Amino acid sequence: MADKSYDAIVVGGGHHGLIIACYLQKAGMNTAILERQAKLGGAVTSEEGPVPGFLLNECAHWTRFYSHPAYSDFNLREKGLEYVFPEHSEAMVFDNDTCLVGYSAMRVVDPVTGRAEFSDENTQKTLKQIARFSSNDANTAEELLRRYLAKWRDAFRRYRFSPPTPWGEKNELEKLCDDPKDGIDPVYHYMTCQQIAYDLFESEELRTLFMRGAMTSTGCSPDDVLGPYVFVHSIGLVLSWEPAAIAIGGSQSISNALEKAFTEMGGEYFVNSEVIKLLIEGDRAKGVRLKDGTEVEAKELVVSDLSAFQTICQLIGEDYVSPKIMRRVRNIRYDRHNVVWASFAVHELPEYKAASFNPDCGLQPRLYIGPRNADYMATRYHAEILVNGIASRLFLFTGADSVWDKTRAPEGKHIIGVEEFAAPARFFLPSEWEHLRNEFASRIVEQWGEYAPNMTSDNVIASRIVTPYDIQSRHINMPEGSIALGDMLLSQQDRFRPIPELSDYRTPIENFYLCSAAAHSGVGTGRGSGYCCYQAVAKDFGLKMVGEKK
Repeated sequence: MADKSYDAIVVGGGHHGLIIACYLQKAGMNTAILERQAKLGGAVTSEEGPVPGFLLNECAHWTRFYSHPAYSDFNLREKGLEYVFPEHSEAMVFDNDTCLVGYSAMRVVDPVTGRAEFSDENTQKTLKQIARFSSNDANTAEELLRRYLAKWRDAFRRYRFSPPTPWGEKNELEKLCDDPKDGIDPVYHYMTCQQIAYDLFESEELRTLFMRGAMTSTGCSPDDVLGPYVFVHSIGLVLSWEPAAIAIGGSQSISNALEKAFTEMGGEYFVNSEVIKLLIEGDRAKGVRLKDGTEVEAKELVVSDLSAFQTICQLIGEDYVSPKIMRRVRNIRYDRHNVVWASFAVHELPEYKAASFNPDCGLQPRLYIGPRNADYMATRYHAEILVNGIASRLFLFTGADSVWDKTRAPEGKHIIGVEEFAAPARFFLPSEWEHLRNEFASRIVEQWGEYAPNMTSDNVIASRIVTPYDIQSRHINMPEGSIALGDMLLSQQDRFRPIPELSDYRTPIENFYLCSAAAHSGVGTGRGSGYCCYQAVAKDFGLKMVGEKK
């Protein structure tokens, strides 16, 4: 007999698990979340550090959760999730003391809802900055934005928040490849990231930024085939189409707001509660067993917010899964999006030499720093990372959120989040990762200082470096320290994510579902995985979407 009983159980309390738990509870299912760690949120959390008085985001920094359906469906702003929207968006500082600064083409006009309207003023400012490097690139950027506003933007949102279409039925982005006027060039469906960068742009600046931006978006290297989803996502960031956003109180505010919405509706959650096995009766999920032996009954369904490997190979096991599915799950790649997350508490903000090129340089919440060298990015950067663990020339992605969110640092001080790429965790021994952690800490400051002379060791109060080895150790659903829960290559996207047999969020066990970033639409805070999974559950159980009329 089960120790406790619920209509629905969600295994794992990451933000996707929280999202689907809210929808299940709202639909009238008595729902419980079981989480192995000491708090909910998974990687979407914040904590004090690197020294007292500062607040850092350890594994999720740049978020736009205000655009997720759950933000309005559960009134998350009223639950404590408040965003601010800086005027600037994306920028990159180059090693010749120039910079490319972007201004949000879609400017937020209602900070409560995040509603944005097109800003011709900001658009022209961005195009003028691009034209300083290439007038042809400025013309290309203008045409791409026209297409984005005409059709891409709406299609992209529908795609992200809808389950994959079956093979043979075109999804919203594939349909755009059939439109020569406002659509996507179909060759971009198959080109590598480098090929797209070199096909679209002629300047070193745009080529370099596009390839680095694609790595930020989904971890894809210049040699990887992006597919239309990653292409649209990456180009929108690089050209500053959508507004940047800062969550007041850090990424933890997202998880806290979802937790509050869930519990106010009557949902229950249990931390320090590691699920080790799915309870199966016939071919149907009946509950779960915890590590301490506790059994919890699920009268209707169980949902996994874990990786595909944990879900299939550990919770279900080979007795209930075909050899083909087991083989394919074990063949999922985790060798992209292996990142180093760094947090630097500083006395003063970096003062970039490139500010003489554009006085706005440094005011962007999404700021890249790196060489003006597309060939190095395309051919050597990732190769050096795989061989040495760290590249000789870094491409830092930084965000000084404390400029806009005063809760993050003591008055007059700042904290800056930094993302850089590293090798998969298995490539080096634990002792070697300890050495690499120290090398990243010193190398980041050393190379940062080349662009901003005041970024010396004296300006750094303290830092925390989180390597892929650390990420894998803390978040066991992120093998190799890959935050993507499976590489976002074209072969592991859409109707093939995580494998074709699991791409509809259903598993071989009846009433057992997969809602994590391992499923479509993949990596990133606020992607559609949990929301799309609920659509599959709603279809199976005759449930309503929030706001749907009976």
